[in-house]
Amino acid sequence: MSVLTRDEAQTRAQLLDVHHYTIDLDLTGGDETFGSRTAIRFTVRSGTGSTDTFVEVKPAELRSVTLDGRPLDPGALDGNRLPLTGLAPGEHELRVEASMRYSRTGEGMHRFTDPSDGETYVYTQLFLDDVQRVYAAFDQPDLKAVFALTVTAPEEWTVLANGVTEHTGGGVWTAAPTPPVSTYLVAVAAGPWHSVRAEHRGLPFGIHCRRSLAPHLEADADELFEITRACFDRYHEKFTEPYPFDSYDQAFVPEFNAGAMENPGLVTFRDEFVFRSAVTDTERQTRAMVIAHEMAHMWFGDLVTLKWWDDIWLNESFAEYMGYQTIGEATRFTDIWTDFGVARKAWGYNADQRPSTHPVAPENVEDTASALLNFDGISYAKGASALRQLVAWLGEKDFLAGINLHFERHRFGNATLADFIDSLAAATERDVHTWADAWLRTTGVDTLTPRVTGDNGGRLLTVERTGSRPHRIAVGLYDQDLTDEGRLSLRERLDIDVPQSEPRPIGKRPALIVLNDGDLTYAKVRFDAESFRTLAATLSGLPGPLTRAVVWNALQDAVRDGELPVTEYLETARAHLPHETDLALVDGVLTFATTQVARRYVTPEQRPAALAVLAELCRDLIRRTEDGDHPGLRLIAVRHRISTATQPDTIAGWLAEGTVPGGPELDPELRWRVLTRLSVLGAVGEVEIAAELAHDPSATGREGAARCRAALPDAGAKDRAWAAMFDSDELSNYLFTATAQGFWQPEQAELTAEYVARYYPDAVALAARRGPAMAEAAGHGAFPVYAVDPETLRLGRECLDTDGPTPALRRKLVDQLDDLARALRVRGIGTD
Repeated sequence: MSVLTRDEAQTRAQLLDVHHYTIDLDLTGGDETFGSRTAIRFTVRSGTGSTDTFVEVKPAELRSVTLDGRPLDPGALDGNRLPLTGLAPGEHELRVEASMRYSRTGEGMHRFTDPSDGETYVYTQLFLDDVQRVYAAFDQPDLKAVFALTVTAPEEWTVLANGVTEHTGGGVWTAAPTPPVSTYLVAVAAGPWHSVRAEHRGLPFGIHCRRSLAPHLEADADELFEITRACFDRYHEKFTEPYPFDSYDQAFVPEFNAGAMENPGLVTFRDEFVFRSAVTDTERQTRAMVIAHEMAHMWFGDLVTLKWWDDIWLNESFAEYMGYQTIGEATRFTDIWTDFGVARKAWGYNADQRPSTHPVAPENVEDTASALLNFDGISYAKGASALRQLVAWLGEKDFLAGINLHFERHRFGNATLADFIDSLAAATERDVHTWADAWLRTTGVDTLTPRVTGDNGGRLLTVERTGSRPHRIAVGLYDQDLTDEGRLSLRERLDIDVPQSEPRPIGKRPALIVLNDGDLTYAKVRFDAESFRTLAATLSGLPGPLTRAVVWNALQDAVRDGELPVTEYLETARAHLPHETDLALVDGVLTFATTQVARRYVTPEQRPAALAVLAELCRDLIRRTEDGDHPGLRLIAVRHRISTATQPDTIAGWLAEGTVPGGPELDPELRWRVLTRLSVLGAVGEVEIAAELAHDPSATGREGAARCRAALPDAGAKDRAWAAMFDSDELSNYLFTATAQGFWQPEQAELTAEYVARYYPDAVALAARRGPAMAEAAGHGAFPVYAVDPETLRLGRECLDTDGPTPALRRKLVDQLDDLARALRVRGIGTD
């Protein structure tokens, strides 16, 4: 299959104006394929002469093609391109009839049968170039058109689409035509949905899920609608352009590869957001942010769309920033920037320090395959951080004036970085062009370090920068509390522009200096020696969760850079985390400590001691929450206590009793979590796994069973799991990932050693055979992440030296091998 290049897209956009698609999908033809008929009305611009171009389609069978009523040869299809030759200037109509394959990988038209009740659901995920798996299209974002959609489905199904749908009888559903939108934004979700409907500001709102999840959706419906309405109203306060579509549906769909997709009028979410087990308030906050993020896309991405994929940040960075900002302003989740600092920003920092880093707004995205690689922590978290810094620099009033001008200028059209910067420049006197060059066209992370000079009566503070970007930051000066030596109090928060014109007087030496206090810029921060000594004793006494998030991120980054010994990080966590009150911080620190420090950064000989420290920390948190006043904190502690268990007795007792003493009761998520750990430890086998699956025959239960079976410390279990992942194409995207999660375990290094060398050729073959989504799953979930040794690195580098890996797999391997080399360096092992 050919990928579309930037040059080809620009050439085609100069030749064509695309006006209207009429799409007719037939979902009644069986489990493997569906019918697709497409009529495209387009114009060849005058002055071009006779024109040759192509339309994209990836059919199981191309049945017929006509151009202006004249039959074309279906056999002319070359891969995914159907040539259109000798086109004269003027109006044309292309009709394409094809049979298309359903997907089991979350791409194109994904088909899923719920094991709970046997009901089947289908939905589209057409980003970035998977449109061609569903209908024929001039598939590039700047050839917008109106879409009129008809779907024939089984009689008992409901069909959702971008516009309001009407059932006209006989299983036929017609969707209201869209305004001009890009091809990748067309959406269909069909099946026996459970739906809850409402109305807001005269628009129909709906939330939808599988029937088997209906009780759980009903339990959260009020919260979901409350958040949706609050975000909708807040965006209308910020934006002068009203919501541009005729309805707002949110469908929670199975086996979804992303968190969500911003299809106009029909946002699709992974249905793990329909919580069927207990969750923390931080997880509810994350769901709320995703709702806000996707709604922001109705303006950033859907109303005004990038012209080409080099400007994906114009979609994702803005939706990320607006999602967090709006949730913090409009809902009860007022501390959400702490979660951003802990969970999302660390993602950006990690991505930006790998060889695969790229600018927020790269200048040379040559084709769609390259574009797909840029959906990472840089386009999301770093871009959002850059925008947060821009707002701090410009002021929100000028920032909003600029983006509203941008919407006005490019409504239902396409725009570039240059267009956006021009809109901002029209709303401010500041030099945003220079700012954009410094922040959006560069790579890497600046490092900020405090330096204190002078005597104690007149200390001077200089913020030293390694890097090139300008930063507007707050610097927190903290003194030891006179009444409680374990607590710190804020003396003063200074606003400083970096680079500084001159040192800033700070008077008496503070006990602690925190750079980037409030987390308004994107930079690594370091501490001077006295501040670091203060933190070791009083970190938990530092007021403000966002300040503590900045500190924990700095400590985490110092561990990754080999500047802070892992034992010191664990000791700091052991000393201070039992006193932490912010759930996002507790979960973030424990997750880094368990998944990175205890499983990768310590040696096998050090691992038992590291797990013992973390298990004792979790026990402290469990004891602290016995009063029942902190259920979220207790749930986090229980989850991590399970994952750090080195002996089965305690957690096996929980499973047998169905509860942790004092709570919580073991719901399905916790039962599978315990069973997975018991499988790793060899304390259960197929009998127990099969019994649990019989008790919970849901899709999540099926994934839990696959994870447990792959985790068993048995050569036969490992061989069966490997064959299921790499020798067969039967596993769906979710079942593949679950199997991969169970397969590699640090306790089983000897048992899985033979598979390390097999991984590289088998992953290459799978990626070539099953496409980008499965390539990403193989590169991320199935990588031998716990085989931290030079041989794993050597084999990986040899693989990268060949032409075998597809672009999606290659990018994942580059990142994984860089993380592996970092882990080896933290262990003190050379990687050259």
